[in-house]
Amino acid sequence: MPSAASHDLSVWTLFLQADWIVKGVMLFLLGASIWSWAIIFDKIIRLRRLREQARQFEEAFWSGGSLEELYDRISNRPTDPMSSIFVAAMREWRRSAAKGLLASEQFRESLQDRIERVMNITLGREMDQIERYMGYLASVGSAAPFIGLFGTVWGIMNSFAAIAGSKNTTLAVVAPGIAEALFATALGLVAAIPAVLAYNKLSSDINRYGNRLEAFAGEFGAILSRQLEEKH
Repeated sequence: MPSAASHDLSVWTLFLQADWIVKGVMLFLLGASIWSWAIIFDKIIRLRRLREQARQFEEAFWSGGSLEELYDRISNRPTDPMSSIFVAAMREWRRSAAKGLLASEQFRESLQDRIERVMNITLGREMDQIERYMGYLASVGSAAPFIGLFGTVWGIMNSFAAIAGSKNTTLAVVAPGIAEALFATALGLVAAIPAVLAYNKLSSDINRYGNRLEAFAGEFGAILSRQLEEKH
């Protein structure tokens, strides 16, 4: 009778010996984990780049230079969400000025509302792009353990059926089947834990960045409002 030590319980062997449904669960969890890590690295790099671009834009914006010159320089290709908000507001301002609407008090009030709306729309669109795939991380973090548990339950059921068929309950017979079943749960945790931790951290970073954009939109809106009052 072979001993338990004679069985190869390596990861590759456990995968090859698993039932086809358990193999499918393992492959799905492995793919989910790889895709999660790709999203995590992409978000980390992108947020770092966006924060640096926002810092550079704020330096240019608050440097005391002409906002018209800043708009002319970046209007064709805003490089980050903050500059996109600025360009959207300035474009609306310039269109109204070109039509001579700034001379009318009624049109000035409606212009302020339109500028706030276009900034909010632009902010929402940019935040949607930044938050893209965050729902995937949340889904992997919540569902992966249960998917792995399903693979484990299925594998253990097959192991018990094999044990009943062989009428042999020695550790050498039981261990390989139980090990390959539990491997599915391990893969579920491997996929879920990084996804949950990354989701919490990235959500916090994205919220802080969103608050930064909202603060800028509010400050810029106040600047344009003062300029409209000065034209009164």
